Amino acid sequence: MNKEIAYNLADTVQMKKPHACKVNDWEVLRLGADIRLKCMGCGHVVLMPRGKFTHNLKKVLTKANDPVNSKKEFYVPKAEIIRPGFKQE
Repeated sequence: MNKEIAYNLADTVQMKKPHACKVNDWEVLRLGADIRLKCMGCGHVVLMPRGKFTHNLKKVLTKANDPVNSKKEFYVPKAEIIRPGFKQE
């Protein structure tokens, strides 16, 4: 049985398996049918289907715009993530 974990744009999540760079922190860059993630260790960006993402998601580490994230090299604040269909101000 799969439990529902609440995640949102710009949250840092932990997956079941680490990336090839040995870091297991990912930032959510896009939500939709596909989820875009960025590795917080090397900055590599991947796109995966929502079903695979929810299956491999272990937990949410930090929420968006948490001060802990600002210390990470590859973190992009929520206000700077480009959202299609919305006017950028």
